Amino acid sequence: MRGLDRRSRIDFVDVADPAAPACPIDRAELLARFHAREDGQLYSGAAAFAAMWRAIPRLRPLGLLARAPLILWLLERAYRLFLRARPGLQRLAARWDRP
Repeated sequence: MRGLDRRSRIDFVDVADPAAPACPIDRAELLARFHAREDGQLYSGAAAFAAMWRAIPRLRPLGLLARAPLILWLLERAYRLFLRARPGLQRLAARWDRP
């Protein structure tokens, strides 16, 4: 996503970094799901991805489409499935990274 954000509209924060700025949300919750802030409102999960997409010109149409309740509901369900599969995907990726 950083590569697509050519206008630097997104401020990426690694919440796993102990030097990350303080946040009113519990660190464990931040690490469990993706979060984004848009126009002062904090979003989580698929809604956060949609907010990020709206900041990137090439992905903006997807982000706008995700404002439709049914689309956002479907994206959230897909995101939750991904979260369940993520640990296995991370293990698989770690195996591929080994020399």
